Amino acid sequence: MKERFITPAGFARIRAEYEQLFGEERPKLVETIAWAAANGDRSENGDYIYGRKRLREIDRRLGYLAKVMKEAKQVDPASQPTRDQVRFGATVELADEDDLRRVLTLVGDDEADASNGLIGWSAPIARALLGAKVGDERIVRLPAGDKSYEIIEIRYP
Repeated sequence: MKERFITPAGFARIRAEYEQLFGEERPKLVETIAWAAANGDRSENGDYIYGRKRLREIDRRLGYLAKVMKEAKQVDPASQPTRDQVRFGATVELADEDDLRRVLTLVGDDEADASNGLIGWSAPIARALLGAKVGDERIVRLPAGDKSYEIIEIRYP
């Protein structure tokens, strides 16, 4: 089993989602299902059918979140001793061949959100960047072909 690294902020987001689902959304849904079941015929009762389906989704998500929290190893990027290299938790500014710049933060796979620049540490681009220093050039193998990036800046919180 590979290690499940996560930042403290990512762990807090996962815990908050778990508590919201378990403490608020699930009890309300169980109440709605009980009310709908008491209304009689369940075969055509939309509240009952949708409620049961949504309850299964919530329970599946709760199981996943519980597993993540149990297996997660929190790593605080602020305590990173080697700040001149790209490591877990680093925020990296990159420039490609056309000098198009982008900023990425290497985080745990369970907290990755590419649309917000949070890249899971086992993603191809993250693996290519690990250990790099400012000025280094790294080639990333992408489905569309190889792409070269230069490391412009490395920051840690």
